[in-house]
Amino acid sequence: MKRVVTALALAMGVTMAFAQATPVGVWKTIDDDGKTEKSTVRIVEQGGALNGIIETVSDPNKKDAVCDKCSDERKDKKVVGLTILRNVTKDTGEDSLWAGGDILDPNNGKVYKVRLRPIDNGRRLEVRGYIGMPMLGRTQTWVRVE
Repeated sequence: MKRVVTALALAMGVTMAFAQATPVGVWKTIDDDGKTEKSTVRIVEQGGALNGIIETVSDPNKKDAVCDKCSDERKDKKVVGLTILRNVTKDTGEDSLWAGGDILDPNNGKVYKVRLRPIDNGRRLEVRGYIGMPMLGRTQTWVRVE
């Protein structure tokens, strides 16, 4: 009986660790200063690709903000509920990397290529937005909420 319980516990632990090592979930976004919480973003898988939607914003003055600087179909849409992460897929060359999609900065309306990498057993997420190649960009570290 002990062996069965131990085997089940190990199997559940491995399954939970694997599940947490993906970007799917709710994330607290942190400003470039590394301290200031900006929003929460829910990343979901849809049709084999990851998409992320802003669920909340931390600044009470921005609760009803719209993306007035966006230049695509998201122009003048409310920031809360806005899809900022689109079409990100698992990188076939590297297990812990998701790439190939884009991320929107609703503050300036700019769209960047994006790479996502879960770190710390999936508790944090490195989000790298860039133009052209990954070297030409910046990375934020988001914190898993759920």
